[in-house]
Amino acid sequence: MRIEATRGTEHKVWLTDSEIDDLRRATNSQRDDLIIQLGALVGLRAFEIPQVSPVDVKESERGQYRLRVRAGKDTSGNGGKPRDAYLPDSVERDLQRYQNEHNIAPKDSYIDLSQPGVRAVVRRTASRAAKATGDEDFEKVSTHDLRRRFAQRLLVDEQVNPRVVMAVGGWDSFAAIEPYLNAPSEEVIDDAFAEIGHD
Repeated sequence: MRIEATRGTEHKVWLTDSEIDDLRRATNSQRDDLIIQLGALVGLRAFEIPQVSPVDVKESERGQYRLRVRAGKDTSGNGGKPRDAYLPDSVERDLQRYQNEHNIAPKDSYIDLSQPGVRAVVRRTASRAAKATGDEDFEKVSTHDLRRRFAQRLLVDEQVNPRVVMAVGGWDSFAAIEPYLNAPSEEVIDDAFAEIGHD
């Protein structure tokens, strides 16, 4: 993982998919694993995670799943706009299993926590991942770092059209996603040097 110091004691953490897997292995409940998945694989913000409920999952005509996020971040002063986040099949199955096992009503939230509660789960999970892996940098991981990995995976690793990423992730401008475009992942760096024959 790559760490960037920001103001004060805050950091930007650029995670890899294997480090997301480390976080998932460090969770101590199905709910906590869903929080990691909703941040890192669906791109939800900490305050959006408690909003989603079973009625928000929709299947498209092509058999892909979307997750309706009813009130995203208000970057325009208009109260935040809803969006349809892309929902990977594996996350949809885990949400369905969780709903069935915990008898969650269609309009009830999957994650019955507040925004600070979601952030606390990620901090505790990251702390356990630091102990399990011996990598103290996990202690710096926040909910936003999960969303950062979501954006970087799509924009840099998969080279998805930035407008598509903006639509599913709730970004209003290219300026908002530019930091993710300008930060190649370790895999992209390795591939670039492999192409030119540097070992």
